Amino acid sequence: MNDKHIHDVTIIDFMKTGHNTCFVKVSGFDAGIEKKFEGEVKFVGDVPYGDLLHPQRSHLSGSCREFVRSVLMHKYHQGKFE
Repeated sequence: MNDKHIHDVTIIDFMKTGHNTCFVKVSGFDAGIEKKFEGEVKFVGDVPYGDLLHPQRSHLSGSCREFVRSVLMHKYHQGKFE
């Protein structure tokens, strides 16, 4: 039986503030390093920022970082954080 894991991300909460800013709290699983994670991403306009997504500051594997970014961008453009 194959027990290979896949990346996973769950939206825990989000909060819109003034000036076109939205904070999104997430948790998930990084299959690249086989560890759970939690973090926060800030959208300013439609651009995501935060240590979780930053190539030099993130503790996530590169593939998980891109997965999280992709999922969040998709949900943002669907209006899920309104």
